[in-house]
Amino acid sequence: MSKDYTFNPGDFVVYPAHGVGQVTEIQQTAVAGQNLDLIAINFTKDKMMLRIPLASAQKSGLRQIATPAMMDVAVHTLQGKAKAKRAQWSKRSQEYATKINSGDPVAVAEVLRDLYKNPAVAEQTYSERQIYEQALGRFVSEYAIVNDMNEAEAATRLESILKSKSASVKAEAK
Repeated sequence: MSKDYTFNPGDFVVYPAHGVGQVTEIQQTAVAGQNLDLIAINFTKDKMMLRIPLASAQKSGLRQIATPAMMDVAVHTLQGKAKAKRAQWSKRSQEYATKINSGDPVAVAEVLRDLYKNPAVAEQTYSERQIYEQALGRFVSEYAIVNDMNEAEAATRLESILKSKSASVKAEAK
């Protein structure tokens, strides 16, 4: 991940709790008699504007979009074999939520890999599906920007990667 904490208007960034947004401006605002530099980030999908003090951007987890090399590592993670978890669902769901909210594309890819179930073959529980959808939304938005495509194309490509992985795992089992 980039450790460059310079943000400019127009840059796409990832805020761990909300996913991908676009910096609209860097503004100076007086708060309680102090001048603060704030990064204004627009999350179009959520119709939300977030302002973060520039001084605490790094601590909050705000980061630049992943590099193509980092996204390749995340896609490679998607193609791996799902980790069978023996822990109770409540603990696993907390672990998945932590990974999603970390903002790390590789960690989000791990959640997708572990929770993916081919709809033609297996059903997911409601809570599995909710977590899977949240992870997919976060991953798709960053994948689309890194690969210069729209989110629908990115979702289709990622679903095909997951389906092909699922088919190859079945073939290995035979």
